[in-house]
Amino acid sequence: MIGRLNHVAIAVPDLSAAARNYREVLGAAVSAPQALPEHGVTVVFVELANTKIELLAPLGEASPIAKFLSRNPDGGTHHLCYEVEDIRNARDRMRASGVRVLGDGEPRIGAHGKPVLFLSPKDFSGVLLELEEA
Repeated sequence: MIGRLNHVAIAVPDLSAAARNYREVLGAAVSAPQALPEHGVTVVFVELANTKIELLAPLGEASPIAKFLSRNPDGGTHHLCYEVEDIRNARDRMRASGVRVLGDGEPRIGAHGKPVLFLSPKDFSGVLLELEEA
């Protein structure tokens, strides 16, 4: 059911510094920052040959990333994102399998302009998963 790995998301306390490290130290192409108020984050994407790295920083104190960084002040891996062909079909399949879909269960538009859902880390060995419709 899942397709390719779309991105690995890393929460960072300083988005500019993290983007600069990927661009200047590692020589990667890094996108411009994009604010996503509906998700409470600002993101940049590091483009790699086979996937992307999403660097996330909180957009406001109510951001879920602010909570994550309060527990992990240096930052760290936040989630993995996999592509699916049909997000609602994937959601229904997850629910039928007993997987907890976070939020109200309705897909929201993510950073790539496509519908996304998050799945509880309690159901995937402690790893938060994002599904994105391809």
